[in-house]
Amino acid sequence: MLRDSAQAFLSVEAPVAAMRRLRDSEDATGFDPELWQRMVEMGWSGMLLPERWGGLDFGFKGMGALFEQCGHHLTPSPLLATVVLGGGLLLRAGSQAQCQRWLPLLAEGKAWFALALEELPRHDPRQVACSATRTATGWQLDGEKWLVLDGHIAQQLIVVARTSGLPGQEHGLSLFLLDPATAGVQLSRSRMIDSRNAARLQLSAVQIPADALLGALDGGFEPLDAVLDQARVCLAAEGLGLLREVFERTLDYLKQRVQFDVVIGSFQALQHRAARLHVELEQCQSAVAAALAALQDDPVQAAQLASLAKAKVSKLSELLLNEAVQLHGGIGVTDELDIGLFLKRGRVIQQTFGDAVFHNDRYARLNGF
Repeated sequence: MLRDSAQAFLSVEAPVAAMRRLRDSEDATGFDPELWQRMVEMGWSGMLLPERWGGLDFGFKGMGALFEQCGHHLTPSPLLATVVLGGGLLLRAGSQAQCQRWLPLLAEGKAWFALALEELPRHDPRQVACSATRTATGWQLDGEKWLVLDGHIAQQLIVVARTSGLPGQEHGLSLFLLDPATAGVQLSRSRMIDSRNAARLQLSAVQIPADALLGALDGGFEPLDAVLDQARVCLAAEGLGLLREVFERTLDYLKQRVQFDVVIGSFQALQHRAARLHVELEQCQSAVAAALAALQDDPVQAAQLASLAKAKVSKLSELLLNEAVQLHGGIGVTDELDIGLFLKRGRVIQQTFGDAVFHNDRYARLNGF
């Protein structure tokens, strides 16, 4: 029922044409705040939060259904940065005071968060050099972050900084809440290939109070890794919805396009290519469903299944989106056709929080290889 209601809502209020309009207008926010408020009214912002904080406690199966429909319609929103990452880290690491201050606002759609993690061209949450040094009144942050999703509009940043150890080590990472208006913080917006928004964050002798620490000192990696898995599975669900939409559009084109006086979908070679993609899509569906269920019911298997789902969707994204462009022929590479918008979003999903190479390696390590 949730999936069907999301599909009906987004098909009317946020079709792919709405994403195209946002791109062409170079919108400063990167999503439609009025649409986001409608999502909040439908309870989407509180989907993962307990009822005591104003949430619905619906779980990740419900959130996965929402992300899958967002993939079908290329709908940009703060769901990932604010609800999954921001809300997830507050729930796992936040103190009672921090949760009491921020989670009700998050559920009401009145607070936007962003995670400041990445420092290298490729995803690796252990490779953090950004430093947090003790001061007489709290902490000093120094360093630089890239690809801070929705960072340009965030009212609160969650910064991953190193309080001990060396880059590459899990121990020694800590999480800090940071107001972007603090002196020494410089945020510059980056417009990505999929027309979504990220930011570059520069921290120069930024002074924050002692109570800005989120969770245990030097113990930030465990909650960070768990919440990253939640985000990876949600991205995999979005990618699955995106790929299904592209596949369905491509099948429709094969059934309509006439060449040599026959519909090209009657060519056996093209049928074989479509059949192969169908099988791969069904495997991805199973992997994403298993990962969403594990996030909700089986935390022991959650990390492995998150990497499995993200790896399979990322790998299929490379194949299916390339095939879709080729099967559409010359029009497939034009901006006139929406396939190009799906391809660009798919490429960003592939790389965000680890591509297929990263997650194949992680899956092997988690299984003792």
